[in-house]
Amino acid sequence: MIVREEQWRHIPVLHIVKEAYKDEKLPVVVFFHGFKSAKEHNLHYAYNLAQKGIRVILPDAHLHGKRTENLDEIELSIRFWEIVLTNIEELQFIYEELQSRHLLEGTKLGVGGTSMGGITTFGALKMYDWIDVASIMMGAPNFVELATNQLLELEEQGFEVPVSETERAQLFEQLSYFDITKHPETLNGRPVFMWHGKKDIVVPFQPTYAFYEAQQSQYAQATENFHFMVDKRGGHEVNRTAMLSAVNWFASHLKD
Repeated sequence: MIVREEQWRHIPVLHIVKEAYKDEKLPVVVFFHGFKSAKEHNLHYAYNLAQKGIRVILPDAHLHGKRTENLDEIELSIRFWEIVLTNIEELQFIYEELQSRHLLEGTKLGVGGTSMGGITTFGALKMYDWIDVASIMMGAPNFVELATNQLLELEEQGFEVPVSETERAQLFEQLSYFDITKHPETLNGRPVFMWHGKKDIVVPFQPTYAFYEAQQSQYAQATENFHFMVDKRGGHEVNRTAMLSAVNWFASHLKD
């Protein structure tokens, strides 16, 4: 297994590929980590994907990993959507870098992530039609609703949120553009796997499941391309079974 630490433009990434396949044209997965995490924390996804003949790129999110500015949790929470939208923007840079390195010629591209990375993936599906396959672990598609609830929760906990009413309205307007619940047609029948624990108190289960149910008609002719794996006892932590299911999803849809 080859694990290379690289800099793609300004983004620190880990580039993982099985040594036996390193010179071959392989499908690619870009996988985003969660809030307060870092790229190397998803090496178990990368290892299992690489074992199946997939090239994996793990980026550090803005303000995370090698890009940390040592902000505390509240400071990071206030900048949560800045981080998510930067992830989405930087995915375009990574895509362009993959093209310039001739790593996407004749192959497919998958995008996925956990928690904040899953939220990023929903926004990326709204923005980029060049994503072929997605896998979303305890993510959320409802950006505006989620942001509203996050700000309210911070205020209810007694924290002063330095966001004026005008800035708040501007944030919600911006997030509406990336909110796939308002633009579900942009899924365009692409294969999407979702996993979520019903007892998740960090990223609520129900809005994501409601989105899944609402899109059944879009996948009526290809139900196998849209799957939601429910963990009735799961909280905000992905178990091994779910991780391997996500890996198998990518492998089956990227290599068909």
